[in-house]
Amino acid sequence: MFKFQRLFEGPGLRLCVVASVLAVGLSAIGARAEEAHAIAMHGKPAMPADFTHMPYANPDAPKGGRLTWGVLGTFDSLNPFIVRGLAAQQMRGYVIESLLARGNDEPFTLYGLLARSVETNDERSFVTFRLDPRARFSDGKPVTAEDVLFSWQLLRDHGRPNHRQYYAKVARAEAPDPLTVRFDLAGANDRELPLILGLMPILPKHAVDVATFEETTLTSPIGSGPYRVTAVKPGASVTLTRDPDYWGRDLAINRGLYNFDEIRLDYFREANGQFEAFKRGLYDFRIEHEPLRWHDGYDFPAARSGEVIRDTVKPGLPQPSEFLVFNTRRPLFADIRVRQALTLLFDFELVNRNYFFGLYSRVAGYFAGSDLSAYGRPADARERELLKPFAAQIRPDIMDGSYRLPVTDGSGRDRTKLRAALKLLSDAGYDLDGTVLRNRATKAPFAFEILVTTRDQERIALAFQRDLKRAGIEPSVRTVDPVQFDQRRLAYEFDMIQNRWDQSLSPGNEQSFYWGSAAADNPGTRNYMGARDGAVDAMIAALLEAREHTDFVSSVRALDRALIAGFYTIPLFNVSEQWIARWNRIERPKTTSLSGYLPETWWSKGQPQAHQAK
Repeated sequence: MFKFQRLFEGPGLRLCVVASVLAVGLSAIGARAEEAHAIAMHGKPAMPADFTHMPYANPDAPKGGRLTWGVLGTFDSLNPFIVRGLAAQQMRGYVIESLLARGNDEPFTLYGLLARSVETNDERSFVTFRLDPRARFSDGKPVTAEDVLFSWQLLRDHGRPNHRQYYAKVARAEAPDPLTVRFDLAGANDRELPLILGLMPILPKHAVDVATFEETTLTSPIGSGPYRVTAVKPGASVTLTRDPDYWGRDLAINRGLYNFDEIRLDYFREANGQFEAFKRGLYDFRIEHEPLRWHDGYDFPAARSGEVIRDTVKPGLPQPSEFLVFNTRRPLFADIRVRQALTLLFDFELVNRNYFFGLYSRVAGYFAGSDLSAYGRPADARERELLKPFAAQIRPDIMDGSYRLPVTDGSGRDRTKLRAALKLLSDAGYDLDGTVLRNRATKAPFAFEILVTTRDQERIALAFQRDLKRAGIEPSVRTVDPVQFDQRRLAYEFDMIQNRWDQSLSPGNEQSFYWGSAAADNPGTRNYMGARDGAVDAMIAALLEAREHTDFVSSVRALDRALIAGFYTIPLFNVSEQWIARWNRIERPKTTSLSGYLPETWWSKGQPQAHQAK
């Protein structure tokens, strides 16, 4: 067993840490104790024991001012830990804290927050957290081991599906004293689980009613974080006010963060109206996702004068990728040959040139632009060993790295791709009847609905609709508001949607939530395609058990190959940059984190502009 302890001395609360390495890399350095102050999934923490702030934060950032955040959609709850309702997601971190906090310059390393120490062994068969005795909830009551055990039990039994899945892996939990919690993880075979528990939100036992926890609520939650909810306008806005008595304001992990006195979340139900509000200065920044708008939509007076600044950020994570997602719960998309055929019919070259100014690239797989991607790489020996039991379902060209997404001639009338698609559809039981593709047995036409919610999604869907009509397929495109889109997506009430799964450099338990068989019929997960694939499940288990980084990378690549081979989605494009527009009253650090933009590191640059005050 290896421990670390934090000692606070003097008026500056000087941080001294004596620790061991709590990482997968322990097996490489033996059982010898070493100084450390954090826990990493693989390797050692990047920050030294005497760090004063994170490199992506400005420790001298001024405090004060307001950040107005424009959010697309609506909300009817302040509880983000349940399936029911649409919650204001900024409750995590800003209002409710976890035992440990992420280092955003590393793939997956956690530093002390509510927990002042952590203990585990090389097998990670247990984890013990010792709480910081100074930690307090916003009502002044101390954070205790009883609150930690309560939170674990509550979320395990009543939380979102991912929480229930993760926390159910704990064999036993106990509190040896009021500031210590020990979780027995024997049999879990999950080396990420100590970190997952470190990120568990801690709720106050004295202020949560278990009987009503799964009901939506607009009651301001009590948390231990830097902000409190001070005003709520149902469906319209939420106001967070910085807590002057925040217990953790002097922690090194927090220096330079949470600089605004007030954060207001203003909600917009429609994307164009949201953008028009930004042009008028009604909120402070926006993350742009539409290349057409980024290319020519910022030609308005404030942008030309420099009042609105446009930043292009290149994060170090796998590139966010957009997909058209087949709902394989629908009989129409249950046959992989149908999914392969529709993949052939999507004309990316035409769409990218005409709609996106050639700004996008396209990669199959779910970890694009990173070392974790299997696309274009031959499988190594470890991957082949992992996938050997499933060799019949993984195409040889996916294994040897020669598989490529179809490339059209860009004309919108690629006859070669059309013939290949019709051959696959015929093999699946569909034939052309004049200009209509019909099921050979039932004579029912091949028809489905593409559900969209933004202008870009609608453009892509309409372009795909045109491509599909050439094969006798009659898709309809239905545009709904973001609220209805989210509701139908979470309930799997769609035929096809556009979606993206943001990935980290340390994928873990969330992969089961994204594509595990157990999540396929559980509403509220992100297995939107309804994948039930033994190869996928086995590869997720392998990456969770991996000790060495090389084995971990091979396991993730093997997962990528299994997902590619399933043709659960049509890859649309990969985004290599983050596009951020902000009014010049908001400033951000010069250094960007590995994960990209972080609003919690920004600060107010003097007084608001006159038009904002109006």
